Amino acid sequence: MDKPKKGNSIAARWFLNSFSIVAVLLIIIDIACYFVLRNYYYTSVRQYIETQANIVAGVADRFYEQSGSNYSDELINSVEQFEKKNYAELMAINREGRVYLSSSGFTPAESYDMPDYYEAKRSPDLRGSYVGGLDGGERIMAFTVINGATGIGIRVITSLVKTDARVVTLSLEVLAVSAVILLLLLVLGITFIRSIVQPIRRVGVTARRLAAGDFSVRIKNEKADEIGELCDIFNYMADELETSENIKNEFISSVSHELRTPLTAIKGWSETIDEIDDPETRKKGMKIINKETERLSEMVEELLDFSRIQNGHFSLQRGNLDVIAELADAVLVYEERARADGVTLTFEENEELAIVYGDKNRLRQVFINIIDNSIKYGKKGGHTNVTASVSDDKNSIVLRFEDDGVGIAPDDLPRVKEKFYKANNTVRGSGIGLAVADEIIRIHGGSLNIDSTLGKGTTVSITLPLVVKQ
Repeated sequence: MDKPKKGNSIAARWFLNSFSIVAVLLIIIDIACYFVLRNYYYTSVRQYIETQANIVAGVADRFYEQSGSNYSDELINSVEQFEKKNYAELMAINREGRVYLSSSGFTPAESYDMPDYYEAKRSPDLRGSYVGGLDGGERIMAFTVINGATGIGIRVITSLVKTDARVVTLSLEVLAVSAVILLLLLVLGITFIRSIVQPIRRVGVTARRLAAGDFSVRIKNEKADEIGELCDIFNYMADELETSENIKNEFISSVSHELRTPLTAIKGWSETIDEIDDPETRKKGMKIINKETERLSEMVEELLDFSRIQNGHFSLQRGNLDVIAELADAVLVYEERARADGVTLTFEENEELAIVYGDKNRLRQVFINIIDNSIKYGKKGGHTNVTASVSDDKNSIVLRFEDDGVGIAPDDLPRVKEKFYKANNTVRGSGIGLAVADEIIRIHGGSLNIDSTLGKGTTVSITLPLVVKQ
């Protein structure tokens, strides 16, 4: 499998998307801050020049009301002595719309444009304002108020150069803060991504080695977070795969040995029968060949059953059956075999009728497998006792297979029902018989439990639901 390109990694896409969103948001905030600052300062300047214009106009109006003859002189005096001339220019405009007084001492030409004055003349409250640029490019703000009685306009005009410079300076400071935020986000994002990506890449590299068959690889876990948990889970998976691989190899070795032994016996005795014309030898050889062939057939059928279970094609031919009768038949089949191996096989039969809805051939297969294991792992002069008891509520039956054989070690006991697992490799068998038996009982709605003490014996308990009489 090819490694993903860095640009196509989830972390890179996540970081790029997150960084882009934050960058766009900061740009929007910067633009908004510029207009907010501009509006704030422009409003302050407008309030300032409007206040100055109203003060001068108010003073001039009072003089006009008190002594009309001295109005012109007082207006000239107010304009010439305008205290804020360093910050703004005060103008007086006659009825014809010409500037005839200015605090700067210069009167503009007749073509001088005054949009605020024209607005004031059209406005009901005789006030107007203007923000714009002069012919030289300088931006200004002007405010005009007109006296309704005299028609004289008082105009205050100020430059916006310093105001615009202040707005730009503050906007650049906001922009600088945004740039620092983006830089920190970049550094922290890269650091954070590396803290995630590097462990995940180690997981990927280790997974490839695992897929290639190196089951010894593990990931060093250095963090107690979700990544660390992922590493622990991966290591657990690797442990399980290594265990399964070892069990599979042992199973292949065991099955190969199990297959080779009867095949060797069949081949050897078939050659012997072919070469020696002795009725007694032929009879003995045919008996061994038949026994080993039956053993091979059972082993192949066991493997096929396991394959069907794994593929989900395991089916049952169900019907009502007397499970105690089927158990008795299985015990009868193995009585001679047990006697030959020096094991006493007994069956304490329950006289109650125990009807189970199931497949009698599959259930007998389970009983035979368990009895066969009991005899195989038994000891000379030992006992295997089979019992059947119906529960008090008549809803289930418990079948028990007790022996006093070699028993199972505590470490092996939890795993004896796993596929391919063999607690004792010195005894013949494929290691999947109990796994198949456990699956058959599970499909029948029952349970198969094993209790054992090493050196003292094993007890297998099978619980099956009974058909309840209506």
